[in-house]
Amino acid sequence: MAKPLVAIVGRPNVGKSTFFNRITGTKLAIIEDTPGVTRDRIYADAEWLGKEFTLIDTGGVDMNTDDVILKQMRIQAELAIDAARLILFFVDGKTGITSEDYEVAKMLRKSGKPVIVVVNKTDNKTDEQNIFDFYELGLGNVMGISSAQGLGIGDLLDEVAGELGEYETEEQEDNTLKIALVGKPNVGKSSLTNKILGYERVIVSDIPGTTRDAIDSVFERDGQKYTIIDTAGMRKKGRIDDKSIERYSVIRSLGAVRRADVVAVMIDATEGITEQDVKVAGYVDSEGKPCVIVVNKWDAVEKDTYTIEKYNKKIAADLAFMPYAQRIYISAQTGLRVDRLFSMLHEAYENNIRRIPTGVLNDCLQEAVTAAEPPSTNGRRLKIYYATQVSVKPPTFVLFVNDTALMHFSYQRYLENYLRKTFDFTGTPIKIIVRQKSDEKGE
Repeated sequence: MAKPLVAIVGRPNVGKSTFFNRITGTKLAIIEDTPGVTRDRIYADAEWLGKEFTLIDTGGVDMNTDDVILKQMRIQAELAIDAARLILFFVDGKTGITSEDYEVAKMLRKSGKPVIVVVNKTDNKTDEQNIFDFYELGLGNVMGISSAQGLGIGDLLDEVAGELGEYETEEQEDNTLKIALVGKPNVGKSSLTNKILGYERVIVSDIPGTTRDAIDSVFERDGQKYTIIDTAGMRKKGRIDDKSIERYSVIRSLGAVRRADVVAVMIDATEGITEQDVKVAGYVDSEGKPCVIVVNKWDAVEKDTYTIEKYNKKIAADLAFMPYAQRIYISAQTGLRVDRLFSMLHEAYENNIRRIPTGVLNDCLQEAVTAAEPPSTNGRRLKIYYATQVSVKPPTFVLFVNDTALMHFSYQRYLENYLRKTFDFTGTPIKIIVRQKSDEKGE
């Protein structure tokens, strides 16, 4: 069976994310003394006494709010409760029991799930006296801990392991394809995630910055396992306060690109490609990630015969450094061409891991050299002795030559284009490294 889910819930700012990060050994959840920092569900695996389980960190639950974001945060928490086998209900040992705690407790009783009341911030003897007050919530077992100081964590995890009982988890080779959705705020990354999954996995709002964490969602489609990573919108540096939560969200988004297998670079069709879109795409290219340029909100654009041609020309000009990337025009709202997007992402990934046999590679290079003679400088002509592919992700080739100084940038670009023409590297950058044969210089 899959690993059992343990959901962490509670009102805002009771230390849920601090606990989540400590137990999972990650920094997936953003920690800040600001209510509402964690908005979506965040998943990470944990282990205790040989038992593996998955923790779900949720946003602070506010049962009596009219705020659209806070309402959706409550829905996210309810979804986590529904999926979980065990609930850790976090409360604040310093402030004591509150009316909000009673409201959350009422919701948990209705769920019928087993609950452990976790009195966090129990840092000293005075705080421990408040623990007994929380039995009034009528949810059974109450335990005091300090997530920040690590006090009582072991005892709590012992209790979690006992509540989960005996089970076996599947051990399978990880063949999951990780897809990162990146772009500036409000281009529809969360809407696309929800459209793909078929339910509201992440919060969708017209307010830029709604997604603050990199949110992983695991699903299966046509027999293939996927992890789709919805990232925070990446704004211009000038619009980010270095001390703000959003700064950490952007850092988390960049980290999501690094761990992704393939990236969808999303652009808002109603705005056209912007300077920030170019910077985001440039980062993906510099990381050597295969990608697809996804122009979203295509249903909202007024079109004529030449509309798509104008968009294509503009994108090709502004993203001239990544001519390998395919483009697709979609609507996350209606589902237009979302199915086609999957096949393009797969193609880009497969080409990113493509290996060319050494013999075939050198035959190709010989053809390229015959078709266009290498450059010469001061009477000395570049000689390419042989080449080999040394790695994938991205495909990387080493060319051994008589003198690296004779390799002109334009000729190296010609060789790259010849490789692309001969082999299918659609959707992925490739890298060419030029090395000098040790005994050739000065011949």
